[in-house]
Amino acid sequence: MTFHEQAGTMWLDGEFIQNEAAHISLLTHTLHYGVGVFEGVRCYQTEKGPAIFRLKEHTERLLNSARILKMAIPYEETLLNQIQCDIINHNKLTSAYIRPMVFYGSDYLGLQTKALQCRVMIAAWKWGSYFNADTQGIKVHTSSFIRHHSNSVLCKAKANGNYINSIMALQEANDQGCDEALMLDHQGLVAEGSSANVFIVRNGKLYTPNRKSILEGITRATVMTIARDEGIEVVETDLTRDELYIASEIFFTGTAAEITPVAEIDGRSLSKGTMTQFLQQRYQAIVQGKEKKYQDWLTVI
Repeated sequence: MTFHEQAGTMWLDGEFIQNEAAHISLLTHTLHYGVGVFEGVRCYQTEKGPAIFRLKEHTERLLNSARILKMAIPYEETLLNQIQCDIINHNKLTSAYIRPMVFYGSDYLGLQTKALQCRVMIAAWKWGSYFNADTQGIKVHTSSFIRHHSNSVLCKAKANGNYINSIMALQEANDQGCDEALMLDHQGLVAEGSSANVFIVRNGKLYTPNRKSILEGITRATVMTIARDEGIEVVETDLTRDELYIASEIFFTGTAAEITPVAEIDGRSLSKGTMTQFLQQRYQAIVQGKEKKYQDWLTVI
């Protein structure tokens, strides 16, 4: 059964409708050219009920992505936040993945966008672990596909079409028997995974690529805050591929991936690291509402 056929409710252009009633034209501009922006947001079960993690930051990034692509979203930020809460209740979910997306309709088909109206959808569904891997971690392959240059495709936008690059890298990694791709930038420096940011641990410090050619992940920022609050030094810097080979630990971060340890990269094994485990435990406690210090990161529904 496809997502479209599943029973449930989504929000489309200002109204709640059943998923199976959502229809768009095959001449929809975004379907042909990939010009759209989206977010991935997680809702977790807490003692106070379902709570969306860092909702404000996700919606702000959606709006910023739209601004980069010059897409005029016809709804205010407060409404978009409220609908993401309401979609959880409409679908009677306690934990979920939420997908807001802004796309162009079928007003016109061509490269001009001035005549196009922005449409907005928000859906939610149950989604567990992103990587189908055991607790020991995932296998990673360094991709031959280069991460987008920031002046080729604007990398700060979480844009639909940008993910062709990621999909090709992930296909290549899967063909090599791996779970995830590591992508390098045009200078050969480490950028990120196909859909997640990357961290390494060396000599008790946490290192992550600087922001030049990456999507600035919200989970990435969360991990950096947690680590610094715990007295762990975090360094944003240029990283080379071989620095990952000699790291004591590597892990990926993302809304879907959460904190996922790496067990092997390019045929080189890593031991299960204590810092990754520690950060995983802290992260899970925070998203489940067990840490008072970070309660403002949760929007309880």
